[in-house]
Amino acid sequence: MSSTDFASLDLAPALVENLAALGYHTMTPVQAEALPFLLAGRDLIAQAKTGSGKTATFGLGLLNRLDPKRFRVQSLILCPTRELADQVAGELRRLARAVDNVKILTLCGGVPIGPQIGSLEHGVHAVVGTPGRIDDHLRKGTLNLDDATTLVLDEADRMLEMGFLEIVEKILACLPKPRQTLLFSATWPDAIRLLAQRHMVDPETVTVDATHDAATIRQHFHQVADDSERLAALRRLLLAHRPESTLVFCNTKVDVDAVTKDLVAQGFAALALHGDLDQRARDQALVRFANRSVSVLVCTDVAARGLDIDDLDLVVNHQVARDRDVHSHRIGRTGRAGSQGRACTLFVASEQHRIDRLPEHFSEAIPTEPLPPASVLNEPVFKPPMHCLQIDGGRRQKLRPGDIVGALTREGGIAADQIGKISVQDQCAYVAVQRAVAKQALAKLASGPLKGRSFKVRQIGS
Repeated sequence: MSSTDFASLDLAPALVENLAALGYHTMTPVQAEALPFLLAGRDLIAQAKTGSGKTATFGLGLLNRLDPKRFRVQSLILCPTRELADQVAGELRRLARAVDNVKILTLCGGVPIGPQIGSLEHGVHAVVGTPGRIDDHLRKGTLNLDDATTLVLDEADRMLEMGFLEIVEKILACLPKPRQTLLFSATWPDAIRLLAQRHMVDPETVTVDATHDAATIRQHFHQVADDSERLAALRRLLLAHRPESTLVFCNTKVDVDAVTKDLVAQGFAALALHGDLDQRARDQALVRFANRSVSVLVCTDVAARGLDIDDLDLVVNHQVARDRDVHSHRIGRTGRAGSQGRACTLFVASEQHRIDRLPEHFSEAIPTEPLPPASVLNEPVFKPPMHCLQIDGGRRQKLRPGDIVGALTREGGIAADQIGKISVQDQCAYVAVQRAVAKQALAKLASGPLKGRSFKVRQIGS
């Protein structure tokens, strides 16, 4: 048996069987190095790039330790953003699905606190949340951490960058000792070192090379004359490469809105993602991008971490990141799961000094390339492969993905392979269907019962 095989670890048989069912057979480098320490109960500091498999790393460690018969909070995972917390919780549920009755709860801001209090009263095993909302529950006395044996700080550097250090320290003071503390961070600033020194006991350290090379991500650098030329350059890149899914990074919210407005005016299926959007708009943008009913997501660096999108075709830095590590996180959204990705960076002469610093951080030289020819601007704008339908019912109404698939495929419906991703949230659900059958799918859901009742259904976007 290979030393990188999950079955070589001292994991519960149910977890190993579920990993095989999920298609997880061979450990990633961070998993192979870190999991033996986690399973031995050691504190751990892990530094690894985005997409390295760190969520499954700490997820398997805490699930292997968890006692499903004790309905107490045994693990707390802190994340900097709600988007990351939702994705971490989703991955934990997938990893835990072979273990009976494991309850994993997400506690984040932007939603009413009342339903969260109700869920806590029924008992949960693991909590994934953002520092602000976890602190709210602790102050109200609705979250009890007396039985917690595992703490995970995920994207710790991002949490500190966002100003959460004081709140994180308050939360740590509410946790029992001894406990196992796991710290995952893409970078290693002094504040992280001090945090580890104060709250960890003789931690093991695992560092996985964060270099992106041409084998995983092909980088292209294009110089433009001025800011006004960036928009046309972006359209040329999109029309030349015709990707199904593209992340476009801007440095400010104002630029995100301007770029999105221009792309939409030109006929592209594009949405914005930044901190000024309300939570519903943020959730919907992420769902639509993930289910490929939107081709382009224009964002600030709030999405550089924790956005888990498989098979991302292209990343475009509309502006050069102000920091080399941020550049690394941006382009690390593509070239995942063993596929080669593509990242394009647009820059003006005044940003040349930032470009000049990047070779120290990457394994290849950075030549400047010409943009695709201007003639591509005459090409027709491509449409995303899927349409998104929204159902006004979700987990609160006991709606499940299987119910939606059944309603779509019953007599006179569409084929199962014409259905894309399904996301069931608390009060609504989203399902992607192929564009050619969108009207048929909408009529099918609107005319037939789901869970024995009728729900409003609408198509989102064009």
